[in-house]
Amino acid sequence: MTDQASAEKFEEFLKTIDFGKGDGLVPVIVQDQKTKDVLMLAYANAEALSLSFTTGEAHYWSRSRKSLWKKGETSGHLQKIKEIKKDCDADTILYVVDQIGVACHTGTWSCFDTRDSK
Repeated sequence: MTDQASAEKFEEFLKTIDFGKGDGLVPVIVQDQKTKDVLMLAYANAEALSLSFTTGEAHYWSRSRKSLWKKGETSGHLQKIKEIKKDCDADTILYVVDQIGVACHTGTWSCFDTRDSK
């Protein structure tokens, strides 16, 4: 649970995010806190960002299902939020997480584990 001061600070942070470029969505890059590996890219709307902040677990917007989803809700491969940052244009978010299990739906640690054949 978050305290009132943190919640108010986050609400101010949320107001600065440019959701307009992506029709209400912003890309979210996910990075593991310990290894610094980039784990995945997903999308979030304001509600998903708010849920991530208030619950401390990563939430996203599924563009295919057109609904909110909590990472690891069915797999158990949760992402515990350590930090939420925005980029310089306020149109991309970075979740720094403690990854529990694997991040990718294919069963690999990172969605970027595949190597180019070149």
